[in-house]
Amino acid sequence: MTKHLLLPHGRSIFREDEPVIQSHPMLEGAKPPRFDSRECWDLNGVVRRAPNMQAAGMRVWFRDLSPDWNLMARELAMVWLNPRHPAVLARGLHLGADPLSVVTVAQRMGHLRAMAAFGSAQGLPTSIDDWSDADFQNYVTQRCETGEATSALGHVHLIKALYRFRHALASGGLQRDPWAGISTNAVLNQPVVPDLKTPVIAPQTWFPLIRAAWTYISVFAPDILRAQSHWQNIQARARKISTAEADRLFRAWVSDSAHAVPLHGAGTAEGLVNWSLLSWMIGAPPRHVQLFGTASRPGRERRGVVEQLVAAGRTQVGLVADLIEVSRPDGSRGPWHHSLQPHSLWLECVTLRNACYVFVAALSMMRDCEIREIVKGAVVEHYGTPAVKSTKRKLDPDLPTKHWWITTPVAEAIDIASQLSQHDELAFASASPRSSGEGFVSGHAVTDFLTHVNRSRHVTGLAEIPQQNVTPHMFRRTMAMLTKDFPGSEIAVGMQLKHAATRALANRTTQGYMDHDPSWARHLDTAIAERRFQRLKDLYISDSHGESIGYGPGAERMREAFAAVRQQAEILRSTGKAQRGDIRVEFDLLRRTRISIRFGKLNHCTMNDADPVGAKCLEDAVVPQGHRGPLLDRCQPSRCANSVLGPEHLPIWRAERSSLLRLLDTPKIPKNRRALLGAQLQDVELMIKRADQ
Repeated sequence: MTKHLLLPHGRSIFREDEPVIQSHPMLEGAKPPRFDSRECWDLNGVVRRAPNMQAAGMRVWFRDLSPDWNLMARELAMVWLNPRHPAVLARGLHLGADPLSVVTVAQRMGHLRAMAAFGSAQGLPTSIDDWSDADFQNYVTQRCETGEATSALGHVHLIKALYRFRHALASGGLQRDPWAGISTNAVLNQPVVPDLKTPVIAPQTWFPLIRAAWTYISVFAPDILRAQSHWQNIQARARKISTAEADRLFRAWVSDSAHAVPLHGAGTAEGLVNWSLLSWMIGAPPRHVQLFGTASRPGRERRGVVEQLVAAGRTQVGLVADLIEVSRPDGSRGPWHHSLQPHSLWLECVTLRNACYVFVAALSMMRDCEIREIVKGAVVEHYGTPAVKSTKRKLDPDLPTKHWWITTPVAEAIDIASQLSQHDELAFASASPRSSGEGFVSGHAVTDFLTHVNRSRHVTGLAEIPQQNVTPHMFRRTMAMLTKDFPGSEIAVGMQLKHAATRALANRTTQGYMDHDPSWARHLDTAIAERRFQRLKDLYISDSHGESIGYGPGAERMREAFAAVRQQAEILRSTGKAQRGDIRVEFDLLRRTRISIRFGKLNHCTMNDADPVGAKCLEDAVVPQGHRGPLLDRCQPSRCANSVLGPEHLPIWRAERSSLLRLLDTPKIPKNRRALLGAQLQDVELMIKRADQ
């Protein structure tokens, strides 16, 4: 067994003057803090900060700790930030090559300060090695009582690290593990992969929220961008000028009949001249020249000229006129905004940016950090489909570039966000030139958008959005749930969520995201039933026109049911209870007939849940308690009396037959493999034979 000499008391393995960042890529010109910094390690400007992270998250604090605990805290942080440091390796501590993120280290220092405060309050020894196992268990119990058990995991991690890192700590750390042989999760009876606790967005909030976001993008955005461009041009032309030159510009502006005097919109100043905006439009910023001051005679004369223009009708409300008209809740119609003045324009630009964020978060299933990493020009074509490139951060130290498939409306939202962004690279950033950095808080963006929509809905005509605490992560969870009932959805959602591929491009976390929520049950059941009935109507129309709807016993029963519907419709028409030529009568009868059918990619299933006669999938099967319907993973399309082979399925089965024949022609194929392929080919031939009969 390797033995380690104890460090001299109070002497660290790290030099006082060495930088604390040696394993993270550093920014150009960065000056990292030194190990002897005892109050705070501010790593802003040292390592890259994610756009959705606040500057406070990049500061590692060591305050409120005694000198010995302060040194221990800095040593722990140093080990976590530099796990392959030569001094760490020399003490026999072999950790993974990837350092912890600055945010995680800062959180664990917070845990250490909390543990120090607990020890002080309980009168425990100053040396942590003198604490008993019961002391640590009481501390963890207290943390569980003040929050969720999952949040206490970080505190258990910290305590176990004090034991694991003991040979690298000047104080010696802990000489025994309070939970020897028990994993961190087992200490708190937490599963390795915990159940997903992210709630879904309620349907009564989801629908008006997404509709409002899309209305801003597709309807209001042209007016906002037009006004923004006009205001930017006005500001670009403005410069510091003399009063004489300002007067000349004023006379020239008045003489051009295309110019209109800007008025205030709704409010206490409604209908009054916006003198500040007028000065900007003329080219004489009010901060440089008081063109319309009432204290001077020339200023009063210019005001008189402007008031004559107002009386003559040469006016417009705000920066631009002819805003899109909408229908309002009170039944009236009018422009979607009272007037886009400079301040209200800034507010609407921010709201439009927030709408783009909400829409992309809802329909792309990207994480907040991944959305915030999208750069301008990131929308590309990926395998023939629109996609957006961004950086996947979670559990990926190499920060690989990934693709998320998107729809055209999402691409439009990203493009508009890029036009609003004041950042040189990022698509989602500040929408105001006054704060041209990366930042806005994503959670605040969602809340502010919801609040603004409700506050102005009497003008914009948007529906009221019920108040709910909506966070960025909830969009991802809700959209994943909504895709659950599509064929192959688990694989597709696993790919889109970028979950670790442990099971056909999905994992247990993917299933958690896709779990149904009771609040959506009625909406989902209704939507699925309507889609299923629409496809059933298509089959009914095809059968009425003499076209083939499928092959097999299940198809025969469907044709008999369709014939019975047509016969009943004729009886209603002959007795005068229904008009001739009204197909809706047949559709109504078809709906009431309640034909059982489940549509699939390889075949359709007509099994009756109440009377599953002939269902091969249920033969000799252990049916889970409470389960209704077929067991899809045991489906035997070629042998089941409930199977329907549709015309759209035939090309797939014929392609499968060709593939199997090519494999059987392969020389030196193992005997057992050949037998398996032969059995598969027999099943395929049985399916195709149905269509040939």
